[in-house]
Amino acid sequence: MSTPSACSAAARFTDDEMRLVVAALKITNDLERIGDIAVNLAERVISLREMPDAKPPEELAPMVEAVRSMVSRSLGSLIFRNAELAAQVLESDDVVDQYRDRIFENLLLHMTENVALVTPGMQFVLATRHLERIADHATNIAEDIIFWVRGLDVRHGRGLTVRPESEMTTMGLSSEVTENSHGLHSDVTPNCETQRV
Repeated sequence: MSTPSACSAAARFTDDEMRLVVAALKITNDLERIGDIAVNLAERVISLREMPDAKPPEELAPMVEAVRSMVSRSLGSLIFRNAELAAQVLESDDVVDQYRDRIFENLLLHMTENVALVTPGMQFVLATRHLERIADHATNIAEDIIFWVRGLDVRHGRGLTVRPESEMTTMGLSSEVTENSHGLHSDVTPNCETQRV
């Protein structure tokens, strides 16, 4: 049961600040999961280090780079409150899924031809699964950023597209919620009374 003071405190939040609170709660969970999965990925690396004959799949390096880019862009969209950067993360998710599928198919083919490749092959399969899950969490973060900045729920493809600011203005749509704030505010949370640590 909420107290009157809690209700009056919530009433002082703007819509933007309330969306930020909701997004921040979800984003912290996704960041924690990324950290957990990174530990699992490190365990695969340790296991593979003990298999000197294990050769990484050709497409593993570009998959790693795609996932790294997604995480970097999702965090950049958070720092700079940039919905367009977040939209780029959403577009990259299918690319990572395609890498995972192709790597799995190639590994499966090699493992069926040579039983000695089953053990290292399974480690690579697990590694690509971990990478794909990290990309999924980066996508979740990007979706939460778009919700915070634009007020749009784009989960599961619900949003049409995240239009660039210039296009929003041309269409005569309100820019109050749609503007990216990096150019507008030096801090990420405008109108917030928090102090820097």
